[in-house]
Amino acid sequence: MFTTKLRIFAGVTLSASLFLAACSPAPEVVQPADPAWTNAATAQQQLESGALTSVALVEHYLAAIAANNAQGYEIRAIIDVNPEALTIAAERDRERAAGQLRGQLHGLPVILKANIATADSMPTTAGAEVMQGFTTAVDAELVQQLRDEGAIILAKANLSEWANFRGQNSISGWSGLGGQTRNPHVLTHNPCGSSSGSGAAVAADFALLAIGTETDGSIMCPASINGVVGIKPTRGTVSGHGIIPIASAQDIAGPMTRYVYDAALLLDAMITPDAADQFGVSLARASQAPYSGEPVVLVRAWDERFTGVKELTDRTANLLRAQGIEVIEVPEWRLPPELGQAEFEVLIYEFQRDLNAWLAEFGAPEQAQDMNAIIAYNQANAERTLALFGQEYFEAAAALDLAEAEASYLLALSTGRELAEAHLDQYLKELGVAAIIMPSYGPAWPIPPGEGPGYSFGTSTAAAVSGYPSITVPSGREDVRPIGLSIIGLPYSEPQLLSLATLIEDVVGGFQRPQFLPELPSTDAE
Repeated sequence: MFTTKLRIFAGVTLSASLFLAACSPAPEVVQPADPAWTNAATAQQQLESGALTSVALVEHYLAAIAANNAQGYEIRAIIDVNPEALTIAAERDRERAAGQLRGQLHGLPVILKANIATADSMPTTAGAEVMQGFTTAVDAELVQQLRDEGAIILAKANLSEWANFRGQNSISGWSGLGGQTRNPHVLTHNPCGSSSGSGAAVAADFALLAIGTETDGSIMCPASINGVVGIKPTRGTVSGHGIIPIASAQDIAGPMTRYVYDAALLLDAMITPDAADQFGVSLARASQAPYSGEPVVLVRAWDERFTGVKELTDRTANLLRAQGIEVIEVPEWRLPPELGQAEFEVLIYEFQRDLNAWLAEFGAPEQAQDMNAIIAYNQANAERTLALFGQEYFEAAAALDLAEAEASYLLALSTGRELAEAHLDQYLKELGVAAIIMPSYGPAWPIPPGEGPGYSFGTSTAAAVSGYPSITVPSGREDVRPIGLSIIGLPYSEPQLLSLATLIEDVVGGFQRPQFLPELPSTDAE
């Protein structure tokens, strides 16, 4: 073997190979990473490099939940923790070491809203006492997809009981089993619902990734008010099978995370094969692509109500224009009153039909075998179950004769969709813009019976009823309370909306860690 000789110092010679070996630095020791407040891209890189393990990641979140869910800050975002989470994490680490990655979520923990069925020891309850301890024999379809991608199901999140569709005067973020979820930014204030636990969990760093479900606002509101990213996808792009329903016409699951890329990565794992074909591109990759620059509409209907909202819309208009984007400003956002009426008729009709079907298919316990049984249970235990508010929506739905009401329901279904689509299309199609941008919801309000202004406004209905996609990105503040910007587009426009969402995250605003304030500072509350 030929070895070059190198002369060094006073006539001493070493072979080149020995010289280089002697001078080479010692193998780099990978320092363990701190998983606190991490993001998906960083976690993926650290898992790959060995700086982080899935076990360490799960241990971090379990410690955070133990410290501040039922004690400490008492966020009450989590109903149940998966007792197998660490075992599954260790298995994912072994698979990674062997080069056997299941998918893009391999070894990443995910929290699910407690109305999503899982074939494990975690109950699927919708937060209701009547469903306490109920476990299912099969996963919801989206859960099986997550497992196939290598995700670790970490826990079930609290929610507004029955997805906030039990009765009038309900309290957002409260369930009989989970208690009252609190907003991590101001602990006396509401996290909004119904996916309150999912939003609060990622905001409080109980999780890297979470899933909520929406019928109208149940992803968008808690995401906005907890200062995180939420995506309500195009109708039908995520399977609803296995999710305790309100109404299949509008129900859909979506990701809730701290950053846009993380939400896109999670949504990639959740969509149906047909939806993937429609998109034609990885949503995670699309979220990192430069925005194409098409004009947008900016709705400024709430500027006079909140100084933080006006500051946000001013800043958004200026910063997007500085990026070369045409911004068409709209001063009003008035939905036709018939839209709300039609929507409610659809929800009440489908609530009876769809919930009874779910309870039968998944073999609910006898006291919850159908809607009438649930009503009877609540009445028999009213001192606990109905102490804070009633069950008027259950009673109205159960009283319907579905056959007799079918014609009116079908008319309401078509009318609602036509009105919602027409309202959005006047901008998206007639003006030819890529997206409508507007504040998602007003700021958080005090948890009852706290005093102070209550719920102010929300902008989710048109996208919810039409089935158009919407994304909310944390972008501004009213005092210390987060305000999100909603981005709405035409069906299957998620790749473009995600690119725009990342731009807004970068130049307008993005996630800010909560301060866990014990109350709203008095100087800011006036």
